[in-house]
Amino acid sequence: MGYGDDFQRLSKYGRDTLNGRSLDWAAKPPLYKKYPPNLERIELEPPEREGGAPLFSILQERRSKRRFLNRPVTLKALSQILWCCQGITLANEHHQFRAAPSAGGLFPIETYCVVNLVEGIKPGVYHYQVPYHALVLLKEGQFGPELAQAALGQAMMSTAAFNLVWSAMLGRSKWKYEQRAYRYIYLDAGHIAQNSALAAVALGLGSCQVGAFFDDEANSIIGVDGEEETAIYMTAIGPI
Repeated sequence: MGYGDDFQRLSKYGRDTLNGRSLDWAAKPPLYKKYPPNLERIELEPPEREGGAPLFSILQERRSKRRFLNRPVTLKALSQILWCCQGITLANEHHQFRAAPSAGGLFPIETYCVVNLVEGIKPGVYHYQVPYHALVLLKEGQFGPELAQAALGQAMMSTAAFNLVWSAMLGRSKWKYEQRAYRYIYLDAGHIAQNSALAAVALGLGSCQVGAFFDDEANSIIGVDGEEETAIYMTAIGPI
């Protein structure tokens, strides 16, 4: 048996082992990641919330696409896909509901955007600020080729218009679910990635989800430590 087998066995719930516990609400991690206010911030235009292509037709057309045309996508298209991944769909005084579900409403997944060719913004690494529907520029430059190397040499990451890299803020889920949290974190990422794939089809774009990458290299590109926050999934998106 290997580490994966051990984890699956040790993280099982059983009627004789699942004990209730009190949550330390004072120690609950923040729901949103913040950056210094001096970083360049790009306000994204409001997303479309009605209409669009029929869902069943989109599902029929979804395929993994690894070849992209050498032309930019619009900032509006990027904005729409980001909202479909994690955008706020309803807010009240107690909760902010998002486009993809999350275990316990803890939302441990963060979205980074490695831009290669998007109209109106510079190439670089951005963080998606969910509560503001905005992007924060973390570092400027062409990081697509570097991301391609991190993704085991998958060249589509360098030819895509942009790539989304999803990380997990592990403490957000572990605060409530302890070791079981890891199961939920990967499920959360899967929900988000599927939304991105369907949104891409609806906008006439292609995407390919990527789970194979050198973790430390991916973490370095988006600027996370790999311990408290670590890259877990990514996708390439572009014109086809």
